[in-house]
Formats: sequence, C-alpha cells, structure tokens
Amino acid sequence: MRTDIVHMGAGKLTYEIRNIIRVVEKLQQMGIKVHLENIGDPVAKGERIPGWMKSIVAELAMEDCSYGYCHTQGILETREYLAANRNGNGGVHISPNDIVFFNGLGEAITKIYGLLRSTARIITPSPTYTTHSSSEAAHAGQPPVTYPLDPLSRWYPDLGELRRRVQYNPSVAGILIINPDNPTGAVYPEEILREIVAIAREFDLFVIADEIYQNLVYNNQKTKPLADILGDVPGLAMKGISKELPWPGSRCGWVEIYNADKDPNFFRYVQSIINAKMVEVCSTTLPQRAIPRILQHPEYAAYLGERCRRYERFSNLAHEKLSGIPGILVNRTNGAFYMSVAFEPGALNLRQTLPIQNREARTLVEELTADPEMQPDKRFVYYLLAATGICVVPLSSFNTPLQGFRMTLLEPDEAEFRRVMDELLHGINLYLASTDSRGDLQVGKIHSSAA
Repeated sequence: MRTDIVHMGAGKLTYEIRNIIRVVEKLQQMGIKVHLENIGDPVAKGERIPGWMKSIVAELAMEDCSYGYCHTQGILETREYLAANRNGNGGVHISPNDIVFFNGLGEAITKIYGLLRSTARIITPSPTYTTHSSSEAAHAGQPPVTYPLDPLSRWYPDLGELRRRVQYNPSVAGILIINPDNPTGAVYPEEILREIVAIAREFDLFVIADEIYQNLVYNNQKTKPLADILGDVPGLAMKGISKELPWPGSRCGWVEIYNADKDPNFFRYVQSIINAKMVEVCSTTLPQRAIPRILQHPEYAAYLGERCRRYERFSNLAHEKLSGIPGILVNRTNGAFYMSVAFEPGALNLRQTLPIQNREARTLVEELTADPEMQPDKRFVYYLLAATGICVVPLSSFNTPLQGFRMTLLEPDEAEFRRVMDELLHGINLYLASTDSRGDLQVGKIHSSAA
C-alpha cells in the first residue's frame, strides 16, 4: 500500500494458548485423540452449571429489559451492589461511579494499556498471562518490561529485582499484579502485596491488580484484594464472572477504580477509559443483571466452596505426581486452576524426542520442530501432544526466559485426571532421558536480568 497501515506494536500480539489449537486440529484429523489442557475454560472442560444458576439466567432472559442497552459504565443497581460489597470490607471506599463494566476483561486489558501514553510502561510479571504482556508491549511497540517470579520461592515476585527495575527505568508508570496468578497458580500473602504497594508509593506509580481468580483460593492460603492494602496509592482492580461462576461466554468483567482523586494525571487517564466506553454505548446487560442474584443466592457459597475443594485435591495430586521428577521445578497450585512446571537450566536440548506411533503425526512434528530458533519447551510441547495427546502450553510463551509448560486443573473426572497425570509424568521422564543433554543448548537462566 502507499502508506504503512500496520500498528508499530502489531508484532507483539501473540497468543500461544490458542495458536497451538491449529496443531491440535491437524492432529485430530490424523486420528489422534487430544486432551486439552491449554485453555482455562471450566465449562469447556465439563464443569456443570447448577440448576439454580441456570434458573436465574432463564428468568432474566424472559424479561424484555435484558435485551436492551444499559448505562455505559454498567447497570447502576449492579454497580451499587458491588460498591457496597467492596465498602463493607474496609480499605479503599468506592462509589458506583468508580466501577466500569467491559465486554470481558480482555477488552478492559486492551483499553487500559491502549489508552496509556505510548512512552508510559506497565511493568508486568514474568511469566505472565499473555493478554497482559502482549497488550502492554503492543501499546508501546517495544518488548515488555518485566519483573521475575521465582520458581524456587513458590513463584513469588522477586521484590528486590522489581524495585531495581522500577528505579532504573523511569518510563515505568505502573505495576501489574495478578493475584491469584495466571499462569503459576501462586497466591500472594498480604506482606508481599504491601511491599509492592510501597514500591508504587515510593516511585509515584499506580497499581493494576488482575483479581479475576480472587475467590478461587485453597490449600489454607490467605490473600487480600488490592483495595484492602492500597492506602492512598492510585489503582485499578480487574474483576469478573468468567472464572468464578463460571460464565466465560458472558463476556462480562469490570474494573474498580481506586483513589482517582489523589492524582490529577491518573484522574485524566481513567476518565479517558470511561470516555472510550461512552463511544460504545454499553456493555452486556443480561449477565450484569444476574450478578447480584447469583452471588446472593443461598447455595452460591457452598457451590464455590465445592469447586475450590476439587481444585485443591487436584493441585495436591498433580504436585505429588510431578514433584519427584529430576530436572523440573514444581510448586503447589494454591489459587486459580493452573500449574506451571519449569525445567531446570540445561534440561532441554534440540535432540530430545518422544516416540510418535502415528507416522503422519510424526512427520508433522518433525517439520514443526525443525526450526533451530524454536524455544526448547515449545518443541517438548509438540512432541508431548503428538505422542500422548496431552495439550499443554509452553511456559516461554508467557513472556519468560524460563522453559517449561502450563497445564490446568479443570478436568472434572478424577480418574481421567489421574490417567493424564500418569501419561504426563511418563512423557516428561521419557523425553528428558531420550538423549544426553550435556554440552548442548543451555536454556534460560532463572532470574534473567533482561527487563
């Protein structure tokens, strides 16, 4: 074309969690049965939505007003309910006007990063959920600025490194926290959150907290929402119903704005986010109307508790199965429903393979992995997929130099989950033993200093 129409950050928008589905579809056409562990969709994995919840949605679907526009920031009654719940727990006080609904948190993430000045950066965890890192990098047209999560310390943030990278990078305007974390399943104790807020206060930053999994915490772990410990620091908290209810197809999430009146620059920034929503008229009406009715239902707490207990059981089962494998680092998942496994430096090389019985599938994987620039953990994931049918996601796709993979705890059938874990354990052992890795490719060092 006569002028370049491609945004400077277009190349930063990648999403391996779904890209691998293209390979899955080819393998399925070859007759390979695939067990998907790549996407955090509880409904797609077979979780049953309780009848009382369906009845609430069905009743609302019979009302004409559920099909119309709603207020741009969201239905007032729902925002009043959420604000009252927030204010009843102490911490930062908000009004319904401090809540903005979006068509899923994916849209919220896009707007929050996209409406920043291009030279202002948000420092994100490494590894981190791809939508955050890709959207932040795309808005700046530069690689993400990151701080490391430590697999040798329960995947907790390296706070000293975070502080150093903030101090020596004046373009950093905010800090992202994902708590409970995706992809690691870590849950951050209150003292860590307070130290992150202290860094934000010291360097005059704001804090973004993705709290979509806030109520999916187990293994006797405790944490706090951002609003409880933020004090007078400006901040945004992302919340939603896609994982908790779960209702991912609702595309219904919201952002709570804290302390906008404490900083005029931050106030103008959040006002630009609200103005951007004004252009779109409104967000999803029916699920917003359902939120108070579902969360106040007398059976909701027991239903949520049962889900957490199942994730806890599967978390401990997966940890028990995988923790004894030499060459990998495994932490127990304490929140959300993901587990990240890291390979030790030097454990992977470009000669390792798994036996693939399907000749056509073997040819496909050999072609896919012929690229010498391919990340070693992506190579492992492709061999595992074709050899066992287990589809996980390479850890390196979550913006980290670490090599490994992320899986979910969402399989509802315990016998099937145990079978998958046994296959995974066998596959890892066989892959690592398939060749001597000494003197070959040395993969990313833990705590890489690249920001």
